[in-house]
Amino acid sequence: MDFRTFGVAAIAATMTCSVPTVAQDMDIGERHFGQYCSTCHGLDAKGGGDLAQMMTTAVPDLTKLSAGNHNVFPMLEVIHVIDGRTGLRGHGGPMPVYGALFDEEISSGPYGAPLYTRGKILSIAYFLEQIQK
Repeated sequence: MDFRTFGVAAIAATMTCSVPTVAQDMDIGERHFGQYCSTCHGLDAKGGGDLAQMMTTAVPDLTKLSAGNHNVFPMLEVIHVIDGRTGLRGHGGPMPVYGALFDEEISSGPYGAPLYTRGKILSIAYFLEQIQK
């Protein structure tokens, strides 16, 4: 197989696989959101989870992140809040830090935990991006 034939085949394979992957990522992100985030933010991500009434600070409506950012989803900021790189902390602050928790869930191979953690956080962020109002 020559280089051009290989290139065309690779592009075709990529185009064929990309749509199901996005849908699958959305489902994974929604599932992770439901497992880790919905107790405070609610399944609809609007801030009405079961624990929201016990919080001392208002739980934000995550469907309005783009609206509050000139209609651009703040992907990097969202990732940093989830993984704990912002000033928000689980103990002594309103937002739990999930980066460390996800790291503890898997430790296979030298890069297992960081890749697993980043994948989970990114899938939640992609889900939030898709549900913006």
